[in-house]
Amino acid sequence: MQTNETYDDHVIRLFLLAAVVWGIIGMTVGTYAGSQLAWPALNFDLPWLTFSRLRPDHTFGVIFAFGGSALIGTCYYVVQRTCHTRLAFPRLANMTFWGWQLACLLTMITVPLGYTQSKEYAEAEWPIDLLIAVVWVSFGVVFFATLARRRIRHIYVANWYYGAFIIAVGLLHVVNNLVVPVSLTKSYPIYSGVVDAMVQWWYGHNAVAFFLTAGFLGMMYYFVPRQAQQPLWSYRFSIVNFWALISVYMWAGSHHLMYTALPDWVQGVGMVFSLVLLMPSWGSAANGLFTFNGSWHRVKNDPAAKFMILALVFYAASTFEGSMMAIKTVNALSHYTDWTIAHVHSGSIGWVAMITIGSLYAMAPRILGREAMHSHGGMELHFWLHTIGVLLYVISMWTAGVTEGLMWRATHADGSLVYPFIDSLLAIKPLYVVRALGGAFMVAGMICMAWNLWHTAAEARRTPIKPIPVPEPAAIPAAG
Repeated sequence: MQTNETYDDHVIRLFLLAAVVWGIIGMTVGTYAGSQLAWPALNFDLPWLTFSRLRPDHTFGVIFAFGGSALIGTCYYVVQRTCHTRLAFPRLANMTFWGWQLACLLTMITVPLGYTQSKEYAEAEWPIDLLIAVVWVSFGVVFFATLARRRIRHIYVANWYYGAFIIAVGLLHVVNNLVVPVSLTKSYPIYSGVVDAMVQWWYGHNAVAFFLTAGFLGMMYYFVPRQAQQPLWSYRFSIVNFWALISVYMWAGSHHLMYTALPDWVQGVGMVFSLVLLMPSWGSAANGLFTFNGSWHRVKNDPAAKFMILALVFYAASTFEGSMMAIKTVNALSHYTDWTIAHVHSGSIGWVAMITIGSLYAMAPRILGREAMHSHGGMELHFWLHTIGVLLYVISMWTAGVTEGLMWRATHADGSLVYPFIDSLLAIKPLYVVRALGGAFMVAGMICMAWNLWHTAAEARRTPIKPIPVPEPAAIPAAG
């Protein structure tokens, strides 16, 4: 096993710690906000505790604070190992950690207080957006400079995905957040009406495409073969899937705006590209699963591998579901219902969270100088807590969504509605209780992970990593 002195792992340790802390915070906020749908009195009549303010705090906390910290940390880990070199600009890498944590903290505080752009996945106001842009460009500089100084010619496929993720997310962030500031805490977008909606969901869906998919596929393509302890099933297939994914995904965002004021042809383009997208998505899922061929016995005793396997199953299932929901006739039933919530969470807490947790469990002992995690039983417990939580959440919201869709569409012969809207809320209230229970299971699992990592890092806390001084270049003798 490589020692911690071989690579610059100090910043990776920081991102690992941040990811787990933000995971607990983000999931706790989500569970609390979701519980308000079952028990509205939990907002205590405080504006900053209402569902409408906590819900975007939850999405930002889980996607960008938890997921982003894990992505940047694993990216720094993978690029060093696959390029056989230390991080370029280690001080700049450390700045990306502190800058990212500051941006996350400021957003998590200001959004519940009402300082928001009111854009999905882009709620932060313009000063925080500027900070995010600076941090993101710095992250890109560190990654691509490290890639440029690699000691082997080949660029491993995980770095292709990380590179696409960095470039695309930077582009999306800048274009969607072009605003006119009117004060330190308020701005207005330069777009208006339908154009603003199109730009927002070009950004919003591609945040899913390149932040929640491409970045985590980079994670998957490195850590899955490592846990399977054998080569990737098909390296050529992974490259084909890469180019197909980034070529198609960019144009599917308009499927979020079916039956709206968008031109019908734009909605149709979104539907078609969403259906085509199924092929590279399933290709990556199959590549990861087939990598375990001949190594399935390892899954029985390796909780990290269990997380990865189930993550790939959820990735295949949620991408299929997403493509089907983009079909206009299906969307007519599912849109604005909790079916959409089920789909989003099967992808986020099924695919994204589970591949992240599995990868962090695989990475943590290596960067902390340990042979294994402190508690194997703790990892097993976390797997089952998270799995039960995901299933409770997703199945309850699937059921609620279909119930809502059918009740809203039910009409009498004269065209009048069969059910008042309040009847649909009463029908699904027990399912909101089940969802809250599922969230509680997942929060308990993250707390278990934090306990396990804290004890795993005991020795690392006593012997922190010291940077290795770069030797001075040898003097060139003068010509005699």
